[in-house]
Amino acid sequence: MHIALGVRADGGKEILGLWLEQNEGAKFWLRVMNELRGRGLEDLLLAVVDGLKGFPEAILAVFPEAMVQTCIVHLLRQSLDFVAHKDRKTVAAALKAIDQAVDAAAAEAALAAFEAGTWGQKYPAIGQSWRRAWGEVVPFYAFSVEIRRLLYTTNAIEALNAKLRRAVRARGHFPTDDAALKLLFLVLNRAEKEWTMPPREWSIAKAQFVVLFGERFTRAMA
Repeated sequence: MHIALGVRADGGKEILGLWLEQNEGAKFWLRVMNELRGRGLEDLLLAVVDGLKGFPEAILAVFPEAMVQTCIVHLLRQSLDFVAHKDRKTVAAALKAIDQAVDAAAAEAALAAFEAGTWGQKYPAIGQSWRRAWGEVVPFYAFSVEIRRLLYTTNAIEALNAKLRRAVRARGHFPTDDAALKLLFLVLNRAEKEWTMPPREWSIAKAQFVVLFGERFTRAMA
């Protein structure tokens, strides 16, 4: 089951859809993006995604003006997959210099320093994975620290996934796909009713989104 979670210009969250699909891939997400466009999603300013190959391209194929940002926490976790357990804490600390950099230039310098250092030399796959994703990492540095907290992770969707998993475990099994969809729809509907307030950083975020996105954002606020 795959979910798209949207955040409106007023900071409110909304489930855009759920899809039952055997394989998650770029073609599937392209179909999802086209479906959302067809259902009336007029514009997508910023998409925060995991590391799925082809996902950014699928988004940009339908919403070419969108800014696509990779989940930094996902990238950090992926980096630690290359690391021996005894080294993980030290490597994670070394990588903080990249994600906490003041801007994109400083972040790239920190990445180069990591690659040239002890841990980058011992685990070269880490630097390579960041380089491959760099185009979707850079947007992160356009924002202040407060806004970065909103964009840092896909935690909002992960929290929803956790609720869905609990519901599935409690039910045990489903005779049909429709039975599964019905239960998960009800869980998501209840979750949506709990979202009554935007994040406390949203007022700061709005001021920065106006500068970055101009009329595209103010039009959505109208």
